[in-house]
Amino acid sequence: MRRDKELALIEREMMLLARHQVLATARTNGGPDALERSAYTLLSRIETEGPLTIGQLAEAFGLDTSTVNRQTAAMLRAGLVDRIPDPDGGVARKLRITEEGLRRLRQDRDWSIQGLSRVVTEWTSEDLADFAGVLERFNRDIERIQGRPWPRG
Repeated sequence: MRRDKELALIEREMMLLARHQVLATARTNGGPDALERSAYTLLSRIETEGPLTIGQLAEAFGLDTSTVNRQTAAMLRAGLVDRIPDPDGGVARKLRITEEGLRRLRQDRDWSIQGLSRVVTEWTSEDLADFAGVLERFNRDIERIQGRPWPRG
């Protein structure tokens, strides 16, 4: 029975964390160059993994290709990504992050990290490392169940 109580507490805290995360990453507070949430996530994946096709991005996020196509079309118009031939000779063109996309991604990431820093000002480095480790473990377990691991450098 204790496990049920602990799981209920975790569920509540995750709901609250998700609420705070939405507020913490509200791109409108990051300035006029702030990225939309989907662009931030897609650019983060391309930054980590390198150029990807629409199909690869759809598979990575478990989304329909039409959804990813709409999101990436907006990113293309904004100059955040460009289309390149597949370096491995594949038929589908790949999306590569541009210098502008990388600049804006890093700007948003810095803004998010500064926000996190304000929240954890009194945490020790050990507290931060422990929390990061538990979050990574949790995310890896979700990724394992979904069959969609996030590449980690």
